[in-house]
Amino acid sequence: MNRRDVLKTGAAAGALIVTGTSFAHADWTPRRPINAILPYAAGGGTDALARAAAAAGQDILPVPLVIVNKPGSSGITGATEAAGARPDGNTVMVTSAGSFLLTSMLRETEVNPFESFEIIAQIGNLTPAIIVPAASPFQTVQDLVDALSSNPGSLRWAHNGRGGFHQVAGQSFLNLNGLEAQDVPFKGGGPTRAAVIGEQVDFAFVGIQQAAGFENELRVLALVAPERDPIRDDVPTLEELGFDYAAVSSPIVFFAPKGTDPEIISGMEAALKQIAETDQFAELMRERGNVPAFLTGAETEARLREMQEATQPVIDALKTQG
Repeated sequence: MNRRDVLKTGAAAGALIVTGTSFAHADWTPRRPINAILPYAAGGGTDALARAAAAAGQDILPVPLVIVNKPGSSGITGATEAAGARPDGNTVMVTSAGSFLLTSMLRETEVNPFESFEIIAQIGNLTPAIIVPAASPFQTVQDLVDALSSNPGSLRWAHNGRGGFHQVAGQSFLNLNGLEAQDVPFKGGGPTRAAVIGEQVDFAFVGIQQAAGFENELRVLALVAPERDPIRDDVPTLEELGFDYAAVSSPIVFFAPKGTDPEIISGMEAALKQIAETDQFAELMRERGNVPAFLTGAETEARLREMQEATQPVIDALKTQG
């Protein structure tokens, strides 16, 4: 498993003219609100990031970018609806592309990132972390590992949904370190975080940004990554702690239905780049415990295909476990 997960700076795509709230791009000028289907419940990391983009986009786009939550079936319900929308630029999808990719690899689905959609751009990235309730006896990852080793299968752990990148990250950690725990899926990051705060589970794998604003109710034990988070740089990584893990994260990506006109895709990509570069978006992201991370559509596709190849052994193992 390749542990490197490198974010590159995207190059500008298309010609964009922005003056106040005016917008023009070649043959694409949106006339109606753009509905962005988000296939998870409100309150999670993807939802927060998407709403930050929508807020920052008020000064970029001449029409509102409306976030429409359509949770269900680990994101596949909303993805299926988005894929079936008219490819006219009025309906797009914004999602955790890592979860979408891994879910489509783990089970038979009607849609997948490459065949069902045009990839517009990435605007952010989510990295999982191990969190426990503030009152948990586990102060460190080693404390958690010791408890899991002493009583295999006795602890309960939560994630954002079966097949998502949080489950893959968590199950990989357990598998690679010879540990067992009871798997408890939830629908989105918000419900998963609530389950940890309410001590319904012993630990969880969720995006580190989920801890922002909940420092008195949650304890973050480690980041599932090779390098520390730029905002929560007090949190150690599994890499530096010496535990085996799979560096699985998720780009937050805008998709359009397959067959959408390339001019529309180019215009949206350019607009999203402009949004990602605004001070407002950066500030909103920081408030949510994250930072902007823009990639063009081509760069995003390359990253997803690399993730597909790197995670195939983990997905195969999960399929075997049933």
